[in-house]
Amino acid sequence: MCSSDLYGIMTSPQASAVGRVLSADVAVPEHERVLRFYASVLTTGDTPLWREDLMNSEGIPIIGLGERSPAHADLPLQWMPHIQVADVATSAARAVGRGGREVMHHRDDSGQSQWAVLSDPNGAAFGIIPEVAPESIPPLERGRIAWLDLTVTNAPDTRDFYRDVVGWSSDDVEMEDDEGGYADYVLRTSDGSAVAGVCHARGVNRALPPVWLICLPVGDLDASLEHARDQGGEVVDARRDREGTLTYAVVRDPVGACLALVPG
Repeated sequence: MCSSDLYGIMTSPQASAVGRVLSADVAVPEHERVLRFYASVLTTGDTPLWREDLMNSEGIPIIGLGERSPAHADLPLQWMPHIQVADVATSAARAVGRGGREVMHHRDDSGQSQWAVLSDPNGAAFGIIPEVAPESIPPLERGRIAWLDLTVTNAPDTRDFYRDVVGWSSDDVEMEDDEGGYADYVLRTSDGSAVAGVCHARGVNRALPPVWLICLPVGDLDASLEHARDQGGEVVDARRDREGTLTYAVVRDPVGACLALVPG
């Protein structure tokens, strides 16, 4: 299972609800080089969905590319989705109790948890934040995070980790490869929306890295992959439908961070 398998149930992760995604970011070395990479890869098509500064086409900050300063030295070199939870402190404690790790935890002067960066037992990093007020999230038709994917060897345990830590519920998605049948998992928010998938590292997903892949829509997926290669990146996986049209691709940027691209 990957984003290209789930177009029938995909909903935009960005809204106000426990389990919804607000944004995503990564802190990288060689910041100017990596910024040029993403500016080239994301701004394809006649009407690009993203600007060269990586804001969406309407100028709203959805993804952030930060410079890897000493303050960010402990952050994994991964795109990290920021997921809304009911209580940051409780979710962080549950993550550690289930074998995850607390990378960063910000508290205010009174000791109240404001946000945290965690990693699951596979090393996949993600941020958690309190539920955001609906009026703080503008409606987006273009330039948004379309989906989240995570591919791991221990998918059932990982599904249970996120159900406990984030508050997601899950549905099975029946899959089959040369070794037989199995189930990947769709993860749903508190309002029932499908926003993420946890997949087994088998079949067509065998080579995918065990990190959260934010799926970003682009105006011209073929052109985006050409730009990715030209700018020093790598196309890890690219999938086409029966007519030969590209439907999904995983790209590794010049410093090693991965994300997925889908048609806009």
